[in-house]
Amino acid sequence: MENNTNQYRKMTETPILKLIVSLSIPTIISMLITNIYNMVDTAFVGTIGTSANAAVGILFGFMTILQAIGFMFGQGSGSILARNLGEKKVEQASVVASTGFFFSFGFGAAASLIGFIFMDPLCYFLGSTDTVLPYARIYISFLMIVAPLVTSTFTLNNILRYEGRAMLGMIGLMTGALLNIVGDALFIFVFDMGIAGAGLSTAISQTISFIILISMFVKGKTQSKISIKLVHVSHILFNVILTGFPSMLRQGLSALATVVLNMNAKPYGDAAIAGMSNASRVAFLVFSIVLGIGQGFQPISSFNYGARRFSRVKEAYKTTILISTLIMIVIDFTVVFWAEEIIYLIRADMEVVNVGARALRLQCMAQLVLPYCMTIEMLLQSTGKRFGATFLSATRNGLFLIMGIIVLSKLRGIAGIQEAQPLANLVSVIPTVILDRLFWREIQKNSTFDLEKI
Repeated sequence: MENNTNQYRKMTETPILKLIVSLSIPTIISMLITNIYNMVDTAFVGTIGTSANAAVGILFGFMTILQAIGFMFGQGSGSILARNLGEKKVEQASVVASTGFFFSFGFGAAASLIGFIFMDPLCYFLGSTDTVLPYARIYISFLMIVAPLVTSTFTLNNILRYEGRAMLGMIGLMTGALLNIVGDALFIFVFDMGIAGAGLSTAISQTISFIILISMFVKGKTQSKISIKLVHVSHILFNVILTGFPSMLRQGLSALATVVLNMNAKPYGDAAIAGMSNASRVAFLVFSIVLGIGQGFQPISSFNYGARRFSRVKEAYKTTILISTLIMIVIDFTVVFWAEEIIYLIRADMEVVNVGARALRLQCMAQLVLPYCMTIEMLLQSTGKRFGATFLSATRNGLFLIMGIIVLSKLRGIAGIQEAQPLANLVSVIPTVILDRLFWREIQKNSTFDLEKI
């Protein structure tokens, strides 16, 4: 009980800037290590050949599907349980956490089964060519084996973040990512296992991350508990899915966009697929720092919204936008300057570099609007504004991006494919501004706080 009280005071009384920093740093480190692993993995596999390098993009598409499942149950249960904890309903929070975890595991198992049954059609659907397929099949099969653990790991990490215990999540994810880097080097270069070594390393590291994260709940280091006895297949599950659906939609549409991108890049060869995949990975590595700050903001928003401390929600919102924008400006312009060198480090193939460098520059310049867009979307989801969060999720990385790829690829070829993501980012600002104003207008109307002074 004392532990719960201390956590409540931490989330509702700690100065906002200090709280954002303390919750963001573990998440940023986790995401950086994970994304650096993704870059190293891409570079290691790239030494096998361009077709093998392109297979990483195919794997990334399937990983995005698993992330969509894990984030739906993780963000959904996390947002609800944080508000429950803000209202001091600890037992209810455990019911929500248990429901989210076990259904995430079940959906991951279903994705694994379907993936094995339809492996070749899945690889082609994700954008594989005939030359990439042999590598993609080997690589993706290892991920399918541990798919339930992958989805559950994403869910557990989100629950820990929403509890305000991002440090515990960092330990699990960072350990797995570091072991994955070591495993890649060992299995690919020492044991000469090729792309199978990369797949085996991924499976082992994902299993270890899962074991570490679930142990946090088993050892009682969290407020919420996880037990099969607490699972509710009722309104609880419905609310978890509905609240987490924006994340599912965002990740799902991102996976679909990756498929559409790969399919439209396919006529230009494996180098085009590899170049776009590498550019997207670097751009996301940059964005992951800002995303980590946003994920540090989410539990603060949910917790204080549940505790009806709306002035703290708005202060956190403004602080998050300011900090993340400043950081994004510095990092993006650095990457723009070194774009060719960065892509070359991943794959020393000038065809890949020529495609990837231009795409990377354009994405980084347009990413300057993402800190604002990201914060609004996370604000809406963390406070239970499902429609607004779902709408924004369906636009930027979904409808706008997919339409941009299809239309621009017809009009401008590979140049249009490179320009689709930046354009989608810029256009998404319009609905974001509208929903931002509507949210604060509603809070002002229903609150006794003078939010304009914050």
